[in-house]
Amino acid sequence: MKPGKPKKFILWFDELGIEDVPLVGGKNASLGEMYRNLTKKGVNIPNGFAVTAYAYNYLLERAKIRDDIKRILQGLDTSDMSNLNERGRKVREAILKAEFPKELKDEIINSYKKLCREYGPNTDVAVRSSATAEDLPDASFAGQQETYLNIRGEHSLIEACKKCFASLFTNRAISYRVDKHFDHFKVALSIGVQKMVRSDKACSGVMFSIDTETGFKDAVLINGSYGLGENVVLGAVNPDQFYVFKPALKKRFRPIISKKLGSKRIKMIYSEHGTKHTTENVEVPYEQRYKFVLNDEEILKLAKWACIIEDHYSAKAKKFKPMDMEWAKDGVTKELFIVQARPETVQSQKNFNILEEYALKEKGAVMATGLSVGSKIGSGKAHVIKSAEDIGDFKQGEVLVTEKTDPDWEPIMKIASAIVTNKGGRTAHAAIVARELGIPAIVGTEKGTEAIPDGADVTVSCAEGEVGKIYKGKLKFEIRKIDLKKIKRPKTQIMMNVGNPDRAFEFSFIPNDGVGLAREEFIIGGYIKVHPLSLVHYDKLKDKKTKEIIDELTYPYKSRVDFFVEKLAQGVAMIAAAFYPKDVIVRMSDFKSNEYASLIGGHEFEPKEENPMIGWRGASRYYAGNYREAFALECKAMKKAREEMGLNNIKLMIPFCRTVEEGKLCIAEMRKHGLVQGKNDLEIYVMCEIPSNVVLADEFAKVFDGFSIGSNDLTQLTLGLDRDSELVSRLYDERNPAVKRMIYEAIHKCKRNKIKIGICGQGPSDKIEFAEFLVKCGIDSISLNPDTVIKTTVAIAELEKKLRKK
Repeated sequence: MKPGKPKKFILWFDELGIEDVPLVGGKNASLGEMYRNLTKKGVNIPNGFAVTAYAYNYLLERAKIRDDIKRILQGLDTSDMSNLNERGRKVREAILKAEFPKELKDEIINSYKKLCREYGPNTDVAVRSSATAEDLPDASFAGQQETYLNIRGEHSLIEACKKCFASLFTNRAISYRVDKHFDHFKVALSIGVQKMVRSDKACSGVMFSIDTETGFKDAVLINGSYGLGENVVLGAVNPDQFYVFKPALKKRFRPIISKKLGSKRIKMIYSEHGTKHTTENVEVPYEQRYKFVLNDEEILKLAKWACIIEDHYSAKAKKFKPMDMEWAKDGVTKELFIVQARPETVQSQKNFNILEEYALKEKGAVMATGLSVGSKIGSGKAHVIKSAEDIGDFKQGEVLVTEKTDPDWEPIMKIASAIVTNKGGRTAHAAIVARELGIPAIVGTEKGTEAIPDGADVTVSCAEGEVGKIYKGKLKFEIRKIDLKKIKRPKTQIMMNVGNPDRAFEFSFIPNDGVGLAREEFIIGGYIKVHPLSLVHYDKLKDKKTKEIIDELTYPYKSRVDFFVEKLAQGVAMIAAAFYPKDVIVRMSDFKSNEYASLIGGHEFEPKEENPMIGWRGASRYYAGNYREAFALECKAMKKAREEMGLNNIKLMIPFCRTVEEGKLCIAEMRKHGLVQGKNDLEIYVMCEIPSNVVLADEFAKVFDGFSIGSNDLTQLTLGLDRDSELVSRLYDERNPAVKRMIYEAIHKCKRNKIKIGICGQGPSDKIEFAEFLVKCGIDSISLNPDTVIKTTVAIAELEKKLRKK
């Protein structure tokens, strides 16, 4: 709306734009902006209208209650819960008792009738509050005011509008404005009246165009659960979680790089009590909990809309503008809709030049686990709260442990050292507020309130990956702050060893040249857990319990084999996406037979070997014996990640390849399954970890595109010792002259053959002088564990500087 236009009680979405925040608040201005500009780009948005901030001020003036509110708020002390409760209640009562002026009431009712003409008589609407200062980039008012769903009929609509106006003075909204230094009377309230999407008969959720934990900007995060969306927003359920990689999506690939099943135990549906239309929570049938709420096409459609919305707002702002959206699926029409969008307010404000690393210095007993929010550590006395009536007893610095939080809890959340909830996902209320406050939170622990005793000293650690841990006692931890702008890049490529897909986004912010080693074993052991042949030959399994476990794990997938392929492809894709377009070298599986046997169902397919370390492992499994069928699944997964998801920065590596002929057989086997060396930039490397790889390096160089030294195995095989044996472990040292001679030879021969050679063993991560030896030999790249990258990069840059001076 341009200045000078007449003041109105009602403005329809097609009359609004993002510049109209002063008139209708952030929520409604954004809905108008999208309805007017993005429906023509294919984004579905239900129609509706805004009751303006002018209408709110008109009500206060006509009812003569503004001065009453000012009087009630005199002497307000938001740190005193009883003071806040009392004053908030009195203000709300004053607004609820005020009579709507007839002219305002008539306009709201006439607008509702117009909406009914579009959608049908007595149509159901969502009535949402939209504060005029909300959804600013540095202040999220989201959730401060109330929302009312399944509102039908003129009388119910007017009542809901009155409650929305009163909710400008909820306790949490009053407290929040005081914290952010907003004047209570410079913030007004508009109301959005929008056609409901019948997600009570389908599903709904929250979507971000940026990763909420790390600020990784190239992924869309989608959370979803059955029923109306309030349960996801408030964290009453543990939702499904999906990630989609934006750059590949924009090139028309299908890059769903992660799908995680949530427990989804309850759903909010419509309910009717007499003439009153409300909502209620009911249990989700057991079998539905084990299905994803969205299929792949729907996930991709939502992600495309997220990109369209983000691109639109970024162009409007002339800078990158990540967005926080709410979506819903209509169970009647089966259509998807966006019902809200606002700027993301935490990661978009972060300084990515400063790397902050939290690390535990002690170990302790784990009391409970859940999803990490952020990567910090906090400790304090656990304060278990099972009823909202008890929040007034909470003290500064305690760890809040509860079922779930809602906006009423924000005054105590801001004084907590950490937050732990039984329910909720990464887009739940507790998670969003914890990020904004900059404190660690662990959500979805299921039984945190039972496992953690009230009053016990605890440490809440989000610094160990996706799984957050609550430890017994106050453990020591350290915080390191690193200015990334001050780190000089050496000529030698510094890559990373990354096995855990859940930490890949986080690790990508450490200065690097890609991933020198991504191990399939971590994904197979940690996420799939089942021996691949147990899935291929499920009908031949003898153990009934094994079958039951497999049935539960694979239930959401088209087939048991699809479960393996999808999970492996997604695990690798998360890592490849995090570092795209840099090289990510993925080593095909290198479990030993005893390790394979420990996978679910594995003992039925694996031999018993006297010395698995030098037995049936690596390349020898891929082209012969019963594992050949499982290797086909690995190949299928890598093909999916590279070609379907568009992540052609993935390079593949063959481990423990004893002979040149074995190398040729492996490459031929991969070709059978669509992984053709040289096609779509596919390079295939070999691990250089057996003396034969060094002795015959010239011949291996004719078969493979590059070498990666595995110094762990090369050391033990050169020295003829088992590194797992305590009796001879004292002799194990990569710096032994014989091992160093082997490494020098390998590097020299690769240089002679003009192919790349790097190292991905433990040695350079643990010993700076070993890394320096590698640089002097002229190695192309060194792949390090993430926690040693910074210090080794600095050391190598210094060494290269000295070498240049000589």
